[in-house]
Order: sequence, then C-alpha cells, then structure tokens
Amino acid sequence: MKRIQLLIIACLAGGLTPSAPAAPAFVPGEVWRDTAGEPINAHGGGILFHDGVYYWYGELKEGRTYLPKVNQAWGGTRVLAGGVSCYSSTNLYDWKNEGVVLPSDAKNPAADLACENVIERPKVIYNAKTRKFVLWFHQDSPDYQAARSGVAVSDTPTGPFKYLGSFRPDAGVWPINVTAKDKKPAKTNFLARDFNGGQMARDMTLFVDDDGKAYQFYASEENSTMHVSLLTDDYLKPAGKYARIFIGRSTEAPAVFKRDGKYYLIGSGCTGWDPNTARLAVVTNIFGPWIELGNPCQGKDAAKTYFCQSAFVLPVAEKSGQFIAMFDRWNGWNLPDSRYVWLPLEFSAEGNPSLHWQNRWTLKTDKR
Repeated sequence: MKRIQLLIIACLAGGLTPSAPAAPAFVPGEVWRDTAGEPINAHGGGILFHDGVYYWYGELKEGRTYLPKVNQAWGGTRVLAGGVSCYSSTNLYDWKNEGVVLPSDAKNPAADLACENVIERPKVIYNAKTRKFVLWFHQDSPDYQAARSGVAVSDTPTGPFKYLGSFRPDAGVWPINVTAKDKKPAKTNFLARDFNGGQMARDMTLFVDDDGKAYQFYASEENSTMHVSLLTDDYLKPAGKYARIFIGRSTEAPAVFKRDGKYYLIGSGCTGWDPNTARLAVVTNIFGPWIELGNPCQGKDAAKTYFCQSAFVLPVAEKSGQFIAMFDRWNGWNLPDSRYVWLPLEFSAEGNPSLHWQNRWTLKTDKR
C-alpha cells in the first residue's frame, strides 16, 4: 500500500507523467466497443439524429453462424435473428447501448419476427407531424423468398417499437416510368408477375427530403432492379408513387444522401457476403433517371470497396459539408464479428463524392 501511495505522490509531483488518454478517432475495420466495453452489435444499420443525439440502429447478430439448407445453392450463411439494436451518442465516437428496441420472437416460428426469419437493414426516421419514430426493415423468410418490408413505430427513439406488420410494397400500382412491355406477363418479367401482390423488397434504406417527404429505396424484381417509392405522410406505407431505377443492374445495399440540390446513391452489386466494386449514382429528380458515376472508392483495394459493403451515409449534424459513409465488412462464417468501416466522403470541385482509405481519422472541428 505504501508503495502505491508513493507512486501516486511521485506522479502528482511530476516524478512520473501519466499518459494522456488517446484522442477519440474512427479506426475503420477494428473492433468498436461501446461505453460498457462490449463490441457494438448494429450491423447493416443507419443513424437518426434527433434533439442533439445520434441513434444508431442495426441488426443484432449473436450466436452461431450457419448455412441453412435452403441457402446452400448460393452460400447464404446467417445467424438466428436477434432483432434491432440501438446505440446512442453525442459525438459519434462513443456509443451507449440502449438495448434491443425491436426483439425477435423466439416463441412463435410462424411470426414475421421469428428468430429463424430475416430482420435486416433497419432504418429509423422521425415524423414531425405524428411525433412518431418509424422503423422500416427488410423482413424475409430463411430462403429470402418472402421479400417484404416490415414497419414498426415508437414514441421515443430508444423504443420499444410496436410492430405493425409486413407487406410487399406498391401492390396494384405500376411505376411512373412503366412501359407497355413492362406490363406484359413473361417468365422473367418480375414486375408484372408481382403487380397484384406487391413488389419484392429486400435490401433497403429510407431517405427524408428537405420538404419532409420520405422515400424507401429497395432492391426488387429478384434483385435485378431497384425501386424508389414515396411514403405516405405518416411514413407507415407506400403512397402509390414509385419508379424503377438501375433497371437490370442488380444493385443492392443502397445508401442515399443529398448535397447541393443533388441526390446521390452508393450501392453494390449482388454477390452475397463477398465484396464487389461499389457504385455511385447522381440525379436531380429522386425518381430518376439516375446517372451512374462509377466507383467512388479510390486507392488500394478500391475495386473490392475495401472489402466492405455500403450501409448508410450520414450528414454530420451542424457541420455543413461533412458526410460519413458507413460500410459493413462482413465476415460470412462469423457474422457477429463483422466489422464497421466508416470513412469521410470527399468532394471534387464539380461536387462528385469520393472515398479514400484511412487507418485512423477524426471529424473536422470547423463548422463550414
């Protein structure tokens, strides 16, 4: 005890200089721990900024990674669905675990939220008119053939969220850019095939525009074509107006943001857990036609998107011009150990965004 006391006195007297704590920073690809010291478990997620606090929602992945028999043809490993997790932060570096805001259902295997089913890509937006927090996610069967959108609501950002059910979007509605050929039944015409029952909806994101209108972007038509669909004023269902975008391009993992009057989308090809080359597109009308700009990633491993897949693009609150591109680095045979890669978006003089790998980086302190 005396030795410890003497050591403390020596430190205070300047005999020893205690090392300063490391400054907060983003370290892409490393294990990211919450304020309790546990690895953050919020995969395929997105962030809501509300009343000065960031809320990070994601897929809770726990337990053994396995390959269901129904997925063996394409190697789609998965874990039992754990529900939707939530973390909160005021600085984007330090995250407090707020718990599971929408749990899976371990008792009813027939339920949408059954552990054996799929709960992916959760996104939450706030509706200022109804004062409700609205959660959308990709709800699916183990073989990914249900391809539905699940919706839940809450009075608070940390839940609990009340599950309202799932559906296929835009049933009985043709897209605004439909052609006569699109309406003709054919073996590979998935748009016409699903007209009455609703369009397939897998990987998805939500985007709220400056005027308060909200949109769902989702991979549809057996993942061959993406749809962008206007939501009702309460954000709970499609409003009956949507467009087909990236037709025949098999684009998934959409991450959408707006800058200087232009909409941008970062996405990926459809190669399961294996990384591929990221895609960037831009448009001035959200319904398109979108113009593809190529791969936004630059430098080493850019062709593999730094071995990641897009999840969300976050405009940093109160810091005009700063955007964070959020990616997942999937570990296909140990999904709970999938890592997060956050990188700052850079913009050319023409306004086109790009990404460069950084081992460690911090937010700009100026508010331009």
